[in-house]
Amino acid sequence: MILLENALAYIPLFAITAISIVMLILFSYIKKKNTARISFIAYFSTIILGLGSLLSGIQIYFLENPTQAFGIFAFAAAIAAFIIIPYAIILCTFEPKEIRKLVPHSQNVEEMTTAQAYAQVVESKSLQATDEESRALQLSYDFSAKATESFSDKNGLSLLLDHVNKTIRDEIQADGGAILLVDDFEDVITVKSFDGDFPPPYKLPSDMPHKPIRIATNFKFASFPLRENIFGEIATAGKPELITKPENDARIYQNGPEEFLECGSYIMVPMKVNDAVIGVIALARTHEKPVFTEDNLKTAVMLSDFATTSIKTVMSVTEIMEHNNLIKEAQIATNIQQMLHPTKLPVLPGIQLGTIWNPEEGVCGDYYDVIVSRKDRISFVMSDVAGKGINSVIVMSMLRAMIRLVVNTKKTAGTILEWVNHGIAAESFSTDHFASCALINYDPTKKVAEIATGGTTPVYYYSAEKNTIERLSNASEPIGVDKESHYQDVLQDVKTGDILVTYTDGLVEALNEQGQQYPKESLLKIVSLNASKSGKDIANLVKADIKKYIGNSSQHDDQSLLVIKF
Repeated sequence: MILLENALAYIPLFAITAISIVMLILFSYIKKKNTARISFIAYFSTIILGLGSLLSGIQIYFLENPTQAFGIFAFAAAIAAFIIIPYAIILCTFEPKEIRKLVPHSQNVEEMTTAQAYAQVVESKSLQATDEESRALQLSYDFSAKATESFSDKNGLSLLLDHVNKTIRDEIQADGGAILLVDDFEDVITVKSFDGDFPPPYKLPSDMPHKPIRIATNFKFASFPLRENIFGEIATAGKPELITKPENDARIYQNGPEEFLECGSYIMVPMKVNDAVIGVIALARTHEKPVFTEDNLKTAVMLSDFATTSIKTVMSVTEIMEHNNLIKEAQIATNIQQMLHPTKLPVLPGIQLGTIWNPEEGVCGDYYDVIVSRKDRISFVMSDVAGKGINSVIVMSMLRAMIRLVVNTKKTAGTILEWVNHGIAAESFSTDHFASCALINYDPTKKVAEIATGGTTPVYYYSAEKNTIERLSNASEPIGVDKESHYQDVLQDVKTGDILVTYTDGLVEALNEQGQQYPKESLLKIVSLNASKSGKDIANLVKADIKKYIGNSSQHDDQSLLVIKF
């Protein structure tokens, strides 16, 4: 009673009113944000308590009637308590049913226990992880589908690499990307796919203009050794790396001063199959963009693993297809060559012939021929065409056809080779498909041999009278290299018992088990010691001696020999 008579008694009443108003504002905000459910009972009891304290304060402050003010406040408090207490009792005794419907955490926070709230958070994260796995699985299927499509396209591997490069770039929002493949034979790593803005992390050539198009073109066709550069070292180490501070990395070279050359952040991921690195996926962000994160690195590694499997599959299938195509091509070329090879040597009065023709495998680059064109000319040809396959057979066919066409003329052996050389060298396909050739025109009426050679095919002459053997051929350009090449004629009188020998380099380059070549001196010695035998017997003795020399070693080149005994 004493407090109510105090003139300051209205202050706590007005304070309760203000607190009630604040609570109503907070309830409204909570409802708008939908962070919890606010019951109507909470609103109603707060309004009653706030109105009761407001009216009581007015009675004291303005009407100076504390007795009536006490009654009003007590009545309001009783009503609020009457409303809120039963509601509290119901909440204490009520057993809520399990809510199976997935709703946002904010809608259930006031109805869930702590354990339920935790379980929902875990489930939400699980759903998020499932979405990421589903996305990764979809990209893996996409890579596999693209790999399958590439089998039917001759540029299939390049198309697959470009697709993988773009996909990973998009997934981690990289400004530029490149895929480099390792060449095990040359110990280099070469760019096979490139796109976007990729500040080069390697030293540019000093004479290269610093223009974006020139820099991009240089990188697109670049090869790097497997050391002393970031790409080679990542491939060698076989570990992915996130580089966010290139200025502190000794492997990164800072070109400049142009802004587009300034290095940003990089992700480098080795492409591994059974611990063997087949290449590197390189991704870049320019310096003005936010640097890559660990999450970006994890995504790039995961997608790289998926992509590597598809890329390796395409590479393997491509190798098999190329090998099969080579086999088919070799079979076609072999069939053609079999038609060009003389199945039966002509019978020549006063001349005995001995031959060896031992092709290595598939298409043989060696070719020999015996052409009886006139009474005063019998031509002997020994040739070794560089390379294998259809182009080599074409060169061989042209060589054979042109010699057979012009050997019937009065032209010398040197002139005939010049004509043949001019025709073959003029063809673009002959750049890597040239031939060594020896042409021997023998005049039985005068017993004179006219000899001309192009390339490395030699001609040796054994004199029965002197029991000596010497080389007659001169070193010269091969057939098909230079249209202006000249070939000299060498004339040699022959007598009864004399022998001419010509062969291809595969014969004297046969290797034994110690890696030593069969000596040409051994071949010439057999000829000299067995000069009394027939040409066929001499050839067979050479063949047997080579076989004995090499033992179980495999043959590495075609072997051909022509023995002409007069």
